[in-house]
Amino acid sequence: MGNHMAPVPALLPPLQALHVVVVGLDAAGKTSLLYRLKFEEFVNSVPTKGFNMEKIRVPLGSSRAITFQVWDVGGQEKLRPLWKSYTRRTDGLVFVVDSAEAERLEEARVELHRIARATDNQGIPVLVLANKQDAARALSVAEVEKLLGLHELGTSTPSHIQGCSAVSGLGLQQGLEKLYEMILRRKKVLRSSRRKR
Repeated sequence: MGNHMAPVPALLPPLQALHVVVVGLDAAGKTSLLYRLKFEEFVNSVPTKGFNMEKIRVPLGSSRAITFQVWDVGGQEKLRPLWKSYTRRTDGLVFVVDSAEAERLEEARVELHRIARATDNQGIPVLVLANKQDAARALSVAEVEKLLGLHELGTSTPSHIQGCSAVSGLGLQQGLEKLYEMILRRKKVLRSSRRKR
């Protein structure tokens, strides 16, 4: 009796973790979102001086889960030039914005477009998390989407915006499921274009 393994269906991705980088302006809630996903509870965090890295398992439906290796990179102005070194060869980008800070959304728009259009990031799926939707003065997801100029990223950059809250966990599961779908779609397109060569 040998060990017989059933062949893995071609549609299932390999079981390795997907590499995802979380960026955004300082105080947007990136680290709080990371630890909300990791520990399933709100963790009040201090500003990130470099980066945090965690492996996070996200359930997909009732029987499967996907593992994301998440890099959370500090958002202070002096750290933003370093984002590119973390996003090189990433599977997906998560850009976090504070929905309750309307006055910083123009600055966030500039940084989002800069990182999404960087040469190494062409075509990388972008999930925008409109955090702090539970705050009294939070803008709606549609308002945040418009102010960030998400449609200006173009069709070559798949993107999705999801309202969420690091405090309650609202919207995080749906956002990551959407990111996973965008990553799978991109991998499929890349595989088929390699076959045609």
